[in-house]
Amino acid sequence: MRAAVMRAYKTPLTIEDIELARPGPREVRVRTAATGVCHSDLHCIEAALPVPPPTVLGHEPAGVVVEVGPGVTHVQPGDHVIGCLSAFCGSCAYCLSGQPNLCGGAATQRAPGEPPRLSKKGELIHQFAHLSAFAEEMLVHENALVKIRKEMPLDRAALIGCGVTTGLGAVLNTASIRPGDTAAVIGCGGVGLAAIQGCRIGGASRIIAVDTLAWKLDLAKKLGATDAIDASAEDAMMKVLGLTGGVDYAFECIGLKQTAAQGLGMIHKGGTLVLVGVVPIGTNLELNGLDIVLQGKSIVGSMMGSNRFRIDMPRYVDFYLDGRLLLDEMISQRFSLDDVNKAFDMMKAGEVARSVIALAG
Repeated sequence: MRAAVMRAYKTPLTIEDIELARPGPREVRVRTAATGVCHSDLHCIEAALPVPPPTVLGHEPAGVVVEVGPGVTHVQPGDHVIGCLSAFCGSCAYCLSGQPNLCGGAATQRAPGEPPRLSKKGELIHQFAHLSAFAEEMLVHENALVKIRKEMPLDRAALIGCGVTTGLGAVLNTASIRPGDTAAVIGCGGVGLAAIQGCRIGGASRIIAVDTLAWKLDLAKKLGATDAIDASAEDAMMKVLGLTGGVDYAFECIGLKQTAAQGLGMIHKGGTLVLVGVVPIGTNLELNGLDIVLQGKSIVGSMMGSNRFRIDMPRYVDFYLDGRLLLDEMISQRFSLDDVNKAFDMMKAGEVARSVIALAG
């Protein structure tokens, strides 16, 4: 099968023919229909996350089940599925306490000494995030998949696999936003736009979008933001304070220490800063400790939207199909697998909210 392989850091991905193993116990072979292009993939290419080459990246997929191995019970051939990097074992303390997103899924991987899921003429190709979605097919543990309604378009379903679940979940699960609450969302890429929609769906009374690109702010308002602040033209923190006196929640959706500090300053006494964006390895945040203590502010991390994806993702599909969740508007561009590097170039240039690699109908 054809796949986009990261052979070295800071170099373009190469399109190669690689081999996919046959499904083993509880493994599922999926024909990849589409996969979103996420900034975390770019972090890997740029060596900001510790992922060793050669690796097939991609972790925001949807597709169709082709074959199942022994013991698979959740899906069968022909089912439409979303893949999620939050693969869960189902028996650890995190899974049993309702936090499967923190499991890590180590027990769902093949054991040392077993043939790898991905290879090329005997060479090991690493699987990324339990998925490796920049490929025509995937071989994954069934606990990395959730079955969805077949009427859901798969190229839009793919967005739910990471960005939408991360943004919506940060609002609805991690923050548990309530009707009437106020919020600021810093960064209006795919995750931030999903967070804005989560605020709207959750009933927030004021939703302030913050970005440096005017077209992203315009899109944010179409998706539910009540206010938009161009951080390239004015002090975003002071503007938020001027508009609201401080918001209940600030969602940092970029992963920068500067914007994290700004988010802390945007919330009022007793407010909560939710850190959503992936911070590159080796980056430490610098936050005002006195501000946190004397004003009773809280800081929480949101790993993949605190998801229970087998529950959350079908709900998000329902949100799309009944018109509450807008996904078509979030897709700026569709690419073939051959143009995956162009997708990353456009991401780095700030020209897309979310792009999708279309692999099959």
